[in-house]
Amino acid sequence: MSIFTQMAHGPLTAWALTTGEDGMRTQARGLARAVADVVVEKQAPRSTLLEWLPGRGAARLTGDLAPPWPDILITCGRRSVPYAAAIKRASLGRTFTVHVQDPRAYRDQFDLIVAMDHDSLAEGPRVMKIATALHDITPGSLQEAARVWRDRLGSLGRPLAGVAVGGDLRGRPFTLADGERLIAGLRRLRCETGTRLAITPSRRTPADVIALLREAFRGDPGVYVWNLEGENPYRGILALADRLVVTTDSVSMVSEAIATGRPVELLDLDFPRHRGFVRRLIDQGLARRFEGRPDPPIAIARHNATDHVAARVRRLIQARTGLSG
Repeated sequence: MSIFTQMAHGPLTAWALTTGEDGMRTQARGLARAVADVVVEKQAPRSTLLEWLPGRGAARLTGDLAPPWPDILITCGRRSVPYAAAIKRASLGRTFTVHVQDPRAYRDQFDLIVAMDHDSLAEGPRVMKIATALHDITPGSLQEAARVWRDRLGSLGRPLAGVAVGGDLRGRPFTLADGERLIAGLRRLRCETGTRLAITPSRRTPADVIALLREAFRGDPGVYVWNLEGENPYRGILALADRLVVTTDSVSMVSEAIATGRPVELLDLDFPRHRGFVRRLIDQGLARRFEGRPDPPIAIARHNATDHVAARVRRLIQARTGLSG
């Protein structure tokens, strides 16, 4: 029996191989969990220059990058690329390989490349373009987060706006002026509608911006600002909020908010790398710019790119097995 027949009929195993950053891990892990029964996370070792030159060198498979090879390998982050190529060769082509983002090299070693709409990589038989990033937010994980956080966040009352605040990106800091613009919109929302606020800064949020948020809403019982201590309420906020406000420095946070099906508003920080991403979301009606308008955005159908990519992976695997279901 070929491995692809086994893949069609038995439990599927997947490796989520990344460069270790949270954003990379979330994308690879989310897709792996959507397509496989057994998921193992791994981190790509440091590679040498030669490993980036097809025909000049090959990544060495050492440590926990050893057989038995997975049915499916999902990689994210450029350092993972030569290892994906090496595993493809070592498995004699049997491991189904997916790379999230443009791998830049070894493109012919991937059965599927998943790229954002605003990326320059052209769509084709082995390239799938998506509007939002992959992640591991699912209806089940939101239900669990709601159960865990309902007592702690539910006391704020309704309606509830969840606010996810990011931070600096390379070449563009998150400034106090950005924080003041966010606060002005939130104050308008609070004053004109009585909307409660659950605000979660990230580890990347500058300390002076966090201090500004705390001072702006000090003493207001209808506003919760996470102090970065204890468990992060981020998923609870996604699960329980009636509307979501997200800063545009993080493609992942924006994508996860849109996956909830809640109305989403974006505080546009005008990061050059994300301009196309933000523009497309607004043009497609998946989000609107945040200005503190009292009328909520129109609710959208839950848009989850992970589901779409997982369905494509299953179809490709079925095509290789010669089965239709």
